Amino acid sequence: MELPKTYRTVARLGWRSDTGDPEGKLEHTGRVPERLELPTGELMQRPPAYSAVRVGGERLYQRARRGEAIEGEPRPVSVYRFEELWPRRRSGPASRSSAPPGPMSASWWPTSAIAYCEQLERTRIGPFRLEDADPERVVPLGEALEFLPERPLEPEEAERVSHGARLPAAGEAGPVRMTSAGELVAIGEPRGPELAPVVVFAPR
Repeated sequence: MELPKTYRTVARLGWRSDTGDPEGKLEHTGRVPERLELPTGELMQRPPAYSAVRVGGERLYQRARRGEAIEGEPRPVSVYRFEELWPRRRSGPASRSSAPPGPMSASWWPTSAIAYCEQLERTRIGPFRLEDADPERVVPLGEALEFLPERPLEPEEAERVSHGARLPAAGEAGPVRMTSAGELVAIGEPRGPELAPVVVFAPR
């Protein structure tokens, strides 16, 4: 979930929606800027009432549909860039490619005062691209997890890890591949001064 993500969005300019998408109550504003500028960088983003963010174990949109519309707490996000692909003025759609780092819903569209989101498609998660998707090909597990840093293990360490034993941490800052002789043994996560195998793939 922490990998950078890319989305392709079609936004309807000159209109707004109380849900941020075509299913809400639409209002024609006629506000179509000559130049669409969207914020990038490190931002604080408040999830609106109609979003999939959970508060108290329940998604906000579920509460909103019961008439309990509340906004979520602001959270930090990183927006790397926005690229306009095919603008159509006169309150027409504008398609933009965006690359935020975390979950996104149509109601998170950042121009809700002047537009709403008609279509939202996730086109990339980390190294995995939509155009590379092939239902006839299964990506090998080791290849799928190559984006994680590697912690090579000695044979005796691999034996211990395969049974769930922890190892002394070596400065890991997040999840790592724990491997032995090129074989994926486990996914480890730092837990204090130790590296804990949270998923073991190859019992030895």
